[in-house]
Amino acid sequence: MPDRPAAGEIRAAGAVLWRPAGRGTQVALVHRPKYNDWSLAKGKLEPGEHVLLAAVREVGEETGLGVTLGLRLPPVRYEVLGQPKVVDYWAARVDPAAGEFRANHEVDRLDWVALSQAEARLSYDHDAALVAQFGAAPRPTVPVILVRHASAGSKADWRKGDLLRPLDSHGKQQARLLARLLACFGSGRVLSSPAERCLATVRPYASGIGAEAEVVPAFGPPEPSAKKTAARRGADDALTAAAAQAAAAEAAAGDRMVVICAHRENMPLLLSAICHRLGAPVPAGPPLRKGGFIVLHRAAGRLAGIERHHPDDDRLPSLAAAGGPTPA
Repeated sequence: MPDRPAAGEIRAAGAVLWRPAGRGTQVALVHRPKYNDWSLAKGKLEPGEHVLLAAVREVGEETGLGVTLGLRLPPVRYEVLGQPKVVDYWAARVDPAAGEFRANHEVDRLDWVALSQAEARLSYDHDAALVAQFGAAPRPTVPVILVRHASAGSKADWRKGDLLRPLDSHGKQQARLLARLLACFGSGRVLSSPAERCLATVRPYASGIGAEAEVVPAFGPPEPSAKKTAARRGADDALTAAAAQAAAAEAAAGDRMVVICAHRENMPLLLSAICHRLGAPVPAGPPLRKGGFIVLHRAAGRLAGIERHHPDDDRLPSLAAAGGPTPA
């Protein structure tokens, strides 16, 4: 479970915006006239706002640019007038046709600076340390996102075939929010179990990016049959598991963003197949709650980072602490 905000803690989110420049990399630094400082685009979360949405919104408000989030970076902690503040950051790319910078009341200038020069331009040590960590991280990254279907009521209360069980009212709300959260990481293929509760979970996201969810039968839940012997059920389950692992590994081997929606029962299997394909151990942690998702960032065929989210969450657990002079 994510940490709860500490009493009086200020929450904020932002990004290290970057772009290729010849053989190198440039990052975007913003100047705030109120403080006469150079920093990274960021801002405070609104009450109840999910941290992913806050990061994209605040960067957009300060820079006028639409962005796609990439690898999550370590959070930055410091104090503002005696209050603790934590800022969650991501590496981010500017979306094509994402607008252009216009000076506003918060930021009057945006400079694209060579990565090798950015640390010296920043006003705060913790921002410089974050840019150094960004510089050491692999880029670009492309995500594979595993989603557990949203809330679908009780299986025991559903009298029809299990594949037909729909989302309940809360699950429909989760699916609508998931569409916005997944879009923070861009657009790509959408793969789903044939179960209606899975398809309905990712349908709003797929519609929003102009795609259709591709049904993968092997991602479906096990369907025991009284007519099958135990040996036959075991053989069929093994074949289905092998097909699911192969499909997940194939998705991870590509160079496009992929969203996969499946079930609690086969989520560990899919996660294991993806991690194996990316040459990484399976991460520890509790099972995803309904509607939750795990983002596996890959770079050059290897796992570069992992993060977990849920549509009902409004914060992330902190990964690290960083010190430095106190900005406003």
